[in-house]
Amino acid sequence: MSEDARFEDAHAAPLHLKALAPDDLPVISALVQDAVFPVAEIKWQPKRRRFAALLNRFRWEDEAAGRGRHAPERVRALLVVEDVTRVTSQGIDAREKDTVLSLLSLVWEPGADGAGRLVLTLAGDGAVALEAECLDVTLKDVTRPYLAPSGKTPRHD
Repeated sequence: MSEDARFEDAHAAPLHLKALAPDDLPVISALVQDAVFPVAEIKWQPKRRRFAALLNRFRWEDEAAGRGRHAPERVRALLVVEDVTRVTSQGIDAREKDTVLSLLSLVWEPGADGAGRLVLTLAGDGAVALEAECLDVTLKDVTRPYLAPSGKTPRHD
């Protein structure tokens, strides 16, 4: 007699997720928690109304699925926000391109007529606020997973 397939036996595929409604965002926020990236990997394109960041994302989905039987992994991922009309930040010096930032969460603050503000909260009291006409966030893995250089799973008190 054969057994049914189990979730933990599946091979992890690259993520490609989109958030178009506030209820979609917590999933992406959880997956980018503890992503690290240098200031140089942030790109704001005002004419295209696009904000993008190339992240070194911790693979929380591997841990959550119980597949964390090996050393912790990260993967390079693009976080893209469309229809952005304004970007502001605090606690970040854009001239310090080598400064490494750590992303803690994404939060949508709704405004009038579907517009609002997406806040990227960073460790160390930093933040990036994106004024947008609507919520349109994409998270896409762009490399194969690699062993986390620290060899550890991020922890929060």
